[in-house]
Amino acid sequence: MADANIPHIAIIPSPGVGHLIPLLEFAKRLVDHHRFTVTFIFPGESSPSSAQISILNSLPSSIASVFLPPVDLSDLPSTAGIETRISLTVTRSNPALRELFGSLSAEKRLPAVLVVDLFGTDAFDVAAEFHVSPYIFNPTNANVLSFLLHLPKLDETLSCDFKDLTEPIRIPGCVPITGKDLSDPCQDQSDDAYKWLLHNAKRFKEAEGILLNSFVDLEPNAIKALQEPGPDNPPVYPIGPLVNTGSSCPNDEYECLNWLDDQPLGSVLYVSFGSGGTLTCEQLNELAFGLAESGKRFIWVIRSPSGIANSSFFNSHSQTDPSTFLPPGFLDRTKGKGLVVPSWAPQVQILAHPSTGGFLTHCGWNSTLESIVNGVPLIAWPLYAEQKTNALLLVEDVRVALRARNSDNMIVRKQEVVRVVNRLMEGEEGKAIRNKMKELKEGAVRVLREDGLSTKALNEVSLKRAFRERSLAFRKVTFYPCLPARLFRFWLDSSDFSLAYSNYSCVELYPAGPSPFLANTPRVLPLTRGRRDRRRPFFNIRRRPEEALDLSDGSLIFREMVNRSL
Repeated sequence: MADANIPHIAIIPSPGVGHLIPLLEFAKRLVDHHRFTVTFIFPGESSPSSAQISILNSLPSSIASVFLPPVDLSDLPSTAGIETRISLTVTRSNPALRELFGSLSAEKRLPAVLVVDLFGTDAFDVAAEFHVSPYIFNPTNANVLSFLLHLPKLDETLSCDFKDLTEPIRIPGCVPITGKDLSDPCQDQSDDAYKWLLHNAKRFKEAEGILLNSFVDLEPNAIKALQEPGPDNPPVYPIGPLVNTGSSCPNDEYECLNWLDDQPLGSVLYVSFGSGGTLTCEQLNELAFGLAESGKRFIWVIRSPSGIANSSFFNSHSQTDPSTFLPPGFLDRTKGKGLVVPSWAPQVQILAHPSTGGFLTHCGWNSTLESIVNGVPLIAWPLYAEQKTNALLLVEDVRVALRARNSDNMIVRKQEVVRVVNRLMEGEEGKAIRNKMKELKEGAVRVLREDGLSTKALNEVSLKRAFRERSLAFRKVTFYPCLPARLFRFWLDSSDFSLAYSNYSCVELYPAGPSPFLANTPRVLPLTRGRRDRRRPFFNIRRRPEEALDLSDGSLIFREMVNRSL
């Protein structure tokens, strides 16, 4: 059994490797620097993937894993969006999560905190039942988080669809964004994917805090705006960049790393569309022709073409021989200057290699942060999800990327590939972007130092009572109508407890069951006015050790004889 004195949190990642990676880095920091134990709870519609198992097998013993029974999504159409599938997977896993929490409670191993990502807020229902504090981990940037926090109000006030807006949306601290640059679900507000995005966004205010995988040097204005007090805004903690630093395996395990060793410094363009991105056959051919005509060295991580941009999201490691779908003669034409790698490559090691001088990317946030910590400039080629928003941020605001522009039929032609590759790898724009990336790389190092801003933010949230102690539940609350409605802050020593709000100020509380707090619980005195919880009003309660109260009858009685307003 785990040591009861060691803080324990549970994390529910969305299905797919992309959201898992930063959450694993978050868990490692809690374990290594704050002596937490962590349990990952995996919902899914199938058995765990080989990629998940491989990643989890490498984790320390203080990070445990539980796979919930697969849920049935057979009622969904084949066209259902990723957001719909992910959200429903979490929602339909609630009964299994409830059973798991019941077992953990019986074993006295119930976590103090439940952390979910953007599509897991329905798990808050189970957390509330077990008095577990809910938190959100935002795996993307502050601009995207700001939009999601504003989405419920935007949905109520806009008179047309986002895609039909004639003016950009302006959110405090963020880059102005047009409707066409919003995430895929926002392009069709009648689709279930948008409805689920909105549903989750409406529940963000229920979180006790939001953990943000970004850092102040990268998004100073957006983060400052997020941290301004607001009635429905939970505290935001910028704790990034949370990135995998790669394995320590020798280069000879990977042909591509050996190949990089033989290339000039900064001469290679790395081309990859992440763990889930794919191109159409026409687009793949245009990219191949453009890379060949540019004459630049490249490593291209390639998947077989598909008409659906995110078709590999749930199956990122499928293997297909590239020679079966690349243009005839391409491999011979680029031999020596180019290397094609099927499906997957050690991206972190490639970006850290001194021969890598640029990254043509889909603008997934994990890939973006991995580029930044290694100082590698970008070509932005967004495909799906929030990647167009990320690209806008990187090109227009942070200025560490060049945008690959598509034609009227949404294809990036070979001439554009040649143009943007040459501008990045040898032009003055590329030099300016490289210098900016160097500044951000240094900023990423600073914020992760012992006295850095991201380290301090993680320290702050990890020291909160919610992360270390669970609430004490009560099975019955009786209210006595003696005084007008008031909300007080009481002190009971070391732990905060949430209670229902009363219209009266004399309260009799009956503990729900045996508790270590009952032996020496003292008389309770009102000290300060409390505040309203974002979901419901409540009493904050802590013990005060200098005065005792007889609890032999099993009741805890508050009799507030206060004749003046606090």
